[in-house]
Amino acid sequence: MRIFLTGANGQLGRELQKRLQGTEYLATDVQELDITDEAAVATMIGQYRPDAVIHGAAWTQVDAAEEKVDLAYKVNAIGTQNIAMACRVCGAKMVYISTDYVFDGTLGRAYTEFDSPNPLSVYGKSKYAGEMLARQATDRLFTLRTAWLYGDGPNFVRTMLKLGQEREELQVVNDQHGCPTSTVDLAEAVLRILETNRYGTYNVVNSGVSSWYGFAKKIFELTGNMKVKLTPVTTEQFVRPAPRPAYSPLDTRLLQLALGWGPRVWDVALSDYLQPYKN
Repeated sequence: MRIFLTGANGQLGRELQKRLQGTEYLATDVQELDITDEAAVATMIGQYRPDAVIHGAAWTQVDAAEEKVDLAYKVNAIGTQNIAMACRVCGAKMVYISTDYVFDGTLGRAYTEFDSPNPLSVYGKSKYAGEMLARQATDRLFTLRTAWLYGDGPNFVRTMLKLGQEREELQVVNDQHGCPTSTVDLAEAVLRILETNRYGTYNVVNSGVSSWYGFAKKIFELTGNMKVKLTPVTTEQFVRPAPRPAYSPLDTRLLQLALGWGPRVWDVALSDYLQPYKN
């Protein structure tokens, strides 16, 4: 399968490139392709003529998006529409990476693919707009919603490890719950779903639920070399520009039924990721 990849320098992009070694693929990021330029997207994808496009490029600065609204929509909505239109023209399958932030976190249980989105933040709204525009532009679409991602690049895990060495005490939010997810499992899901024609929307997260505080606590437990004191705080005590969903775990049953495979339990995946940091 001939694959075209956007967001190649992101955490998922780097993991996918490891797995695509020895296959035919073209990795692009903003330096090679401005996804907001419709003509440039159409030309590059049209010339490469991929069998599939994995669209991981996005504006992911959640708080900054509250001020840079037009830019967030331009990248996450219009950029995604440009990719989808190019996919339709050349007949390529498309994978669009979306987010749990399309939900408001008030449901009180894990979200399925059939629950109605109601994003709270500009980031969430722009990503949901990308979902809708892509769906209108091409019918060979897989929309994969993921959450709390960590892999090769800046992420919560690496931030905690760094701060744990610099500080004696850390305050971490304990009233936001979701699914910490490894890029290893997300990349596996992407490549598996591309082998099918089961187009639609799927949740792809590691199984289980944690708060950010619980996530941080497990990081330090698994590394075994941190003496930092963790203090749980509320969202109100840790004010951020963009509102976050309070409870946004994602149910992966549909993915498991479609593939006969499901992502690992979140702390098992985290333990593997932390191997280089353990005593």
